Amino acid sequence: MRTDDRVIRLISQWLGRHLGNAELLRGIEESDSDGLAPGQAQALAELAELLARAKSGERAELEMVARETLEALALGE
Repeated sequence: MRTDDRVIRLISQWLGRHLGNAELLRGIEESDSDGLAPGQAQALAELAELLARAKSGERAELEMVARETLEALALGE
């Protein structure tokens, strides 16, 4: 499975509340970002950084960044 497809699946599961923050962060960290476009890699790094610093109650901001990351991954930017 390509890295972007795997991460899209993980983010989608997280948005559906099937994964927690720690599980999504672990999945992102385990992904190989070498094949991603610069914009994709940057979006993924931003999401990972926010997840690493997230406290409970910050889901709205995380969801916004997760959706932006999905868009970047889907569009290949």
